[in-house]
Amino acid sequence: MTLAPDAVRTMFDRIAPVYDVMNRVMTAGLDMRWRRLAAESVVRTGDRVLDAACGTGDLAIADLKAGAAQVTGLDFSENMLARARKKTRRRTDVLEWVQGDMLALPFADETFDAATVGFGVRNVADLELGLRELRRVLRPGGRLAILEITQPRGVLRPFFSLWFDRVVPALGKVLPGGSAYSYLPASVRRFPDAETLSSLLRAAGFGDVQVRLLAGSIVALHTGSAAE
Repeated sequence: MTLAPDAVRTMFDRIAPVYDVMNRVMTAGLDMRWRRLAAESVVRTGDRVLDAACGTGDLAIADLKAGAAQVTGLDFSENMLARARKKTRRRTDVLEWVQGDMLALPFADETFDAATVGFGVRNVADLELGLRELRRVLRPGGRLAILEITQPRGVLRPFFSLWFDRVVPALGKVLPGGSAYSYLPASVRRFPDAETLSSLLRAAGFGDVQVRLLAGSIVALHTGSAAE
């Protein structure tokens, strides 16, 4: 199942009130640790950082805690951004929230020292273009971290199928607006595996591409640096 960009935006606007709750439930609270790992893998003290597809802002906040001097969170869902602004209303000096599209980032070339994306690249209509845009706005040598659900390997595969195909959609149905989580399993199935995403990152102009599998290979953390 592939949704048009406007449909995806509407879906995320609708699930914004339950987004954080569902993240904690789906991952048994581990998603916050994964976001911290993603931020710490690429953010250096004093960096200017972009958190693309920022959602309600948890990874952007992790970027700040990792040492960023300034973080810009971008998302195309205004309802998600409203949640992020509410969480960080006392940090407007170092956190900026921008409504925009990752396929046409509203920033000049070589604006950022690092960029992070947490569970967001899976939803873009053109993955290769999205990766090229992230490369464009990074300075040469700038670092990228992508945290995303991936296809599991080995003994966890049957559990993964049960959890994402049956349990998660069922949980979503009991929460207001959460029925949109029936979209999640299909979006994961069509997303490239870890090795293919690594190849796409290299093709988009990233070097030193590495991948770390988390949660028994259910989640992948890709990192790379913008070619100089």
